[in-house]
Amino acid sequence: MNLLKTLAAISSMTMLSRITGLVRDILFTRAFGAGGMTDAFYVAFRIPNLLRRLFAEGAFSQAFVPMLAEYKSKQGEEATKTLVDQVATVLVWATLLTSVAGIIGAPLFVYLIASGLSKHPESFDAAVWMTRLMFPYIACMSFVALSSGILNTWRQFKIPAFTPVLLNLSFIAATLFLSPYLEQPVYAMAIAVMVGGILQVAIQVPSLVKIGMLPRVSWNARHGLADPGVRRILKNMGPAVFAVSVAQISLMINTTYASWLQEGSVSWLTNADRLMEFPNALLGVALGTILLPSLSKANLDEDHGEYSSLLDWGLRLTFLLAVPAAVGLCVLSLPLVATLFHNGKFSDFAAQMTAQPLIAYAVGLVGIILIKSLTPAYYARQDVRTPVKIGIFVLVATQLMNLAFVPAFKVAGLALSISVAALLNAALLYRGLRQKGIYTPQPGWLKFYLRLGAAVTLMALAGWFGAQQFDWLGMRGHALLRAGALFLVIGSCIVVYFGTLFALGFRLRDFKRRAK
Repeated sequence: MNLLKTLAAISSMTMLSRITGLVRDILFTRAFGAGGMTDAFYVAFRIPNLLRRLFAEGAFSQAFVPMLAEYKSKQGEEATKTLVDQVATVLVWATLLTSVAGIIGAPLFVYLIASGLSKHPESFDAAVWMTRLMFPYIACMSFVALSSGILNTWRQFKIPAFTPVLLNLSFIAATLFLSPYLEQPVYAMAIAVMVGGILQVAIQVPSLVKIGMLPRVSWNARHGLADPGVRRILKNMGPAVFAVSVAQISLMINTTYASWLQEGSVSWLTNADRLMEFPNALLGVALGTILLPSLSKANLDEDHGEYSSLLDWGLRLTFLLAVPAAVGLCVLSLPLVATLFHNGKFSDFAAQMTAQPLIAYAVGLVGIILIKSLTPAYYARQDVRTPVKIGIFVLVATQLMNLAFVPAFKVAGLALSISVAALLNAALLYRGLRQKGIYTPQPGWLKFYLRLGAAVTLMALAGWFGAQQFDWLGMRGHALLRAGALFLVIGSCIVVYFGTLFALGFRLRDFKRRAK
């Protein structure tokens, strides 16, 4: 399998997802702005979305894929299908019961996550209503995570990468065609979440049928819990929650902080987070998706050279693409926010306030993406203890940094704490791999860093100069003109960056890699 080609295919699907996501966000901010009701939606969606990331996509995927690869390699198709059925049974019933608990306990959950909303009863009640409607979304996404793990293990990456597009399309349709007819228009977004979840489940089924791995869910969850493979997965899942999702837990805690700051703070932080997630998904998620099955296979084959070489390839690609993305987000923060969100009810002030946490997120973007490449190196070896210890330490450090950063930087301080914590997390994960002898850097890293630094510096200068040539907030109402200006500046940065790399000797063939 050509890893670079596969990465490009996944990233293209992810790009489609992020483009439709940006269209979704543009329409959302144009229609609803940044205020109490949008804060209510973001809070309501963040609760089931966090559980999705923790249990469905994050910890579950990291625990399930190595085990599935082991069964597929050593125990044959029949045993693998049995494991899939038993895991599906336990996962679906667990998430359905969690959904029921979430619906019943929605007022308590909203208060715990964003107690500041209690100052605005209308917003608090709206958040409770939408939380109840959206909580079953985690059941849908648990099935999607299960099927994505199966398809990725069979090296069918495109459908899982395309799946998020359906949620974005559901949001877009609800904003345009449903919200104008509701007494409380933002409720259309909660309905869109559930419709999108059902569509995401449906698109997985044909591919699972094709490879003979469509899960059969049993009424008897106890039988699934008794399965040795399921028990091993659950044993690894609990600790993996902390290791994989430290940033998400921190983000949830930060929502509580933001709800006590100026009204609109939750929306500013969320919009900045979504822009930061664009490069994170294109590179970090795509790399993690590719590396975990390949690393698991190399571990099962006891091919330590292949294991280390795969990691080295992933880390070089991360620095090559994440560093310029981080610099770009920092230099072009206001142009990006203004072009994408500064329309309709989204004010000049909201644009300026959203740009601040975006700059803070840019500080730690490289660390956030590196975590996606480094954690699979532990989970492919079914080592959950090391990432857990690091995750708990970093989570505590994040909250201590909040105490220092929030008084000084307000909502941007919340983003800055996550960024610094991500850099710390990545550094500790890297040190652990080196100390255990799992990873040995290939030759040429110093030369790589020097050439990369020169290219990024020239790109930053080009971006800063280009950004100064336009009045981004003053072009409100001229969407095409502003988009054209941003495209011109970003295009210039891309040309300068890759042109410099080419002049310094970088070639595409140097990053081609095949997995055994």
